[in-house]
Formats: sequence, structure tokens, C-alpha cells
Amino acid sequence: ARSSHRAASSSDSLGSLVVTHPFHPLAGRRLVVLFIKRRAGAVVFVCASDISRSVTLPREWTDRAPRPATHRLSAEGLSAARALVDALVSRRAGTDKGGS
Repeated sequence: ARSSHRAASSSDSLGSLVVTHPFHPLAGRRLVVLFIKRRAGAVVFVCASDISRSVTLPREWTDRAPRPATHRLSAEGLSAARALVDALVSRRAGTDKGGS
């Protein structure tokens, strides 16, 4: 007898995404992801679309793109970088005096 369980399709596990590129005709629409592939080293999503059979979108045009850091340099990070530079400059100054 066959089991009543069915294997999940690949689109079930890949979920959906929202098109975020402001100039794309499907901007703001949620699409079901059919599969993911690499094209020229970049991740692209092939999604179901009611306009055509499928649409291919680069990750950067979707809500799955990595979020840019809001604060690239925090005060703590800048202080740590300054301390490191100061230490390297002092060490360099110390070796220049006694080395020649």
C-alpha cells in the first residue's frame, strides 16, 4: 500500500520572495520560488509568475538580498582602529630610532 505522505516539492521548501527592484514591472509582488541557480557566479531565483511562465531575478532585486549595514563604522570600531594605528606608529617609531 502507498503511504499517504507526499514528498514536498522543491518550491514548497524554497518559499516565496518579494521583488524589491523599484523599476521592475513586478516590483512589490510576492512570487513563489521554483528553484535557485548560479549565473556568472551570482545567485538568481527562478520564480513562478502569472504574467509569464517564469521570471528570473538576481538576488539583489529581491527581499532576500543581504541587508546593508546601517552603521558601517561604530564609535567603538573607530576607537579600536585608532588605538591600533597609534600602536603601530609607536612601534614603527621605536624601531626606526634604534635600528640604524
